[in-house]
Amino acid sequence: MTSRPRQDQEHPGDGELLHAFAEHLRLERGRSAHTVRAYRREASDLLHHLRHVERIDVADLDVNALRSWLAARAGTGAAASTLARSAAAARTFTTWLAATERITHDVGGRLRAPKRGRHLPTVLSAAQTSQLLDAIQHDPGTAPTSDEPDQDRTARAVDLRDAAVLELLYSSGLRVSELVALDSTGIDHVQGTVRVRGKGDKERIVPVGAPALDAIRRWESEGRPVLAAAGRDPSSAARDALFLGVRGGRLGDRAVRTLLDKRTAASGIPRHLSPHALRHSAATHLVEGGADLRTVQDFLGHSSLATTQIYTHVSSERLRSTVEQAHPRA
Repeated sequence: MTSRPRQDQEHPGDGELLHAFAEHLRLERGRSAHTVRAYRREASDLLHHLRHVERIDVADLDVNALRSWLAARAGTGAAASTLARSAAAARTFTTWLAATERITHDVGGRLRAPKRGRHLPTVLSAAQTSQLLDAIQHDPGTAPTSDEPDQDRTARAVDLRDAAVLELLYSSGLRVSELVALDSTGIDHVQGTVRVRGKGDKERIVPVGAPALDAIRRWESEGRPVLAAAGRDPSSAARDALFLGVRGGRLGDRAVRTLLDKRTAASGIPRHLSPHALRHSAATHLVEGGADLRTVQDFLGHSSLATTQIYTHVSSERLRSTVEQAHPRA
């Protein structure tokens, strides 16, 4: 279970409320000591969220505040099974609050946690993303040269390729399958876009950020020719591919996963990442930056807006802070 920060300052009256709830669970519901402790902890966490994030009292609790709390729990990386347990505890708590007339009606009945087995996305913070991408940027003077040993030239070419791969994954939110299928003609350096063929053979055009474009230019001019020269695959598929492996063939999705593992470890980020984590991170950062869901849906190539809504687990506290700074009557 994902740990949560300790709540050192308890609101006056919350301790008594939580004790009464725990006694209800123990005496009237016959719950085990373990369940009583777990449900009391979830109720305490919810009360803390109401006080310090939503800034409302228990009497004003509604389903939107419950969903905000559950989204904040999801934002910590809690597993779907943990969130399901949190939602169950919250529903039991609100039922008791309503029965004891602390709230006017039970607002927890409409609270739903993600289905078990559907994992919430792993998301890097903006600082972690920069840490990962900056770790493989190279000074312009490090381009491979023809008089270097082949091993050194190949290593530098791979560095340039890896930088371009990770920058593009994050910049444009591509699926790894979309990235490895790209041909060189898919990048429009003038318009700053990439033409992608995604699920269902649907084509979309996605913007590419300046750092990613710069990394791609360096890979194409300084790194790709080195790996292409080692090519053992004469097919047009390999000849046209944007990204190549060390043997000169089209880069595969397994190789992308391997290079990401290597680069994550080298950057000092203490977690395992899949290429999809960069797509999740890009989408989440867009939502946090104010992008509307329809825009993010088009960016990712989702056929349903419901799929995109998972990225709204931006914390209510951050949203409130942004509104307070930007809204003229906040």
